[in-house]
Amino acid sequence: MESGTASQARRPDSRAWLRRPAWPRWGTDAAGRSPWTRGRVLAALAVLTAGLLAFPSAVPNTVGRAGSLLETFLPWLGLAVPLLFLLALLRRSATALLALLLPAAVWGGLFGGLLFPEDRGAHDITAVQHNVSDVNADPAGTALALIEAEPELVALEELTPSALPVYERVLAPTYPYRAIEGTVGLWSKYPLSDVRPLDIRPKGIGEGWQRGMRARMRAPQGDVAVYVAHLPSVRLGLSGFGSGRRDESAGLLGAALAAERLDRVILLGDLNSTADDRGLDPVTSRMEPVERDFAFSWPEAFPVSRIDHVMTRAATVTHIRTLPATGSDHLPIAADIKLRSP
Repeated sequence: MESGTASQARRPDSRAWLRRPAWPRWGTDAAGRSPWTRGRVLAALAVLTAGLLAFPSAVPNTVGRAGSLLETFLPWLGLAVPLLFLLALLRRSATALLALLLPAAVWGGLFGGLLFPEDRGAHDITAVQHNVSDVNADPAGTALALIEAEPELVALEELTPSALPVYERVLAPTYPYRAIEGTVGLWSKYPLSDVRPLDIRPKGIGEGWQRGMRARMRAPQGDVAVYVAHLPSVRLGLSGFGSGRRDESAGLLGAALAAERLDRVILLGDLNSTADDRGLDPVTSRMEPVERDFAFSWPEAFPVSRIDHVMTRAATVTHIRTLPATGSDHLPIAADIKLRSP
């Protein structure tokens, strides 16, 4: 009798799983904290994320240019939302989950609309901007890929003495007008004149460094000043976001744009940062705002930001997109442009 009773006591209850919750309980924990009183640190991080998304300029550039670094990769700050959401679930914090609505809403307001495709709309000119890379093993294939987009304007950077003749030969039948200054070039279906180099060299760089130019394009809608620029690279290291030379060069480019007498201006170039980066303020303040987009151009293998730009003045970029990969570490950018009446 006793052994039978013991056997029954040891026998598992087949209905026990029905009473066992699949998730940790959301009631008061061992320390007496409710779902509304625990997870306050996570809630604070959610509010901080929302603040950084909404006001990135509040982060100073005094130490390691942290502000510029944040602005360069601003859309990716949204990844903090799903991470904090998972932690809030594990912490069983209703307060943190509620607070996460704030950064989610801010990110959605800034970038959510970019997740949906948009029509190209009416335009007068399509311009292609591409850093072709000075180690591109297939310049002919790269040129042919750009022609397929059927642009009226093609701006290239990192042209080397060995690759330049190839680009000229392949592009010439479609683009009879071209201008070359140093390592940057411009090909056009419309006549180019008044071509001149643009000195955007930071201090300490020799005269052989030529990465800017300006030309006048005679479009059917009237004359347009076209600038091509390749600003110095930035470096991310132990000292922070090394953008000093880039920022200095941006100041020189901005001064040239400010002095431009033609009303309509198109700027094409690798500016080595996004338009949100305050380091490019001397340039972006002289041009008209371009809508945010997800046309990330760099690096080609896994694009995380768009450092290649098509900006305008007295004209509107109606649509911008990336083109298929070439032999470069950048993706080409194509922009449709509507020119305004003078």
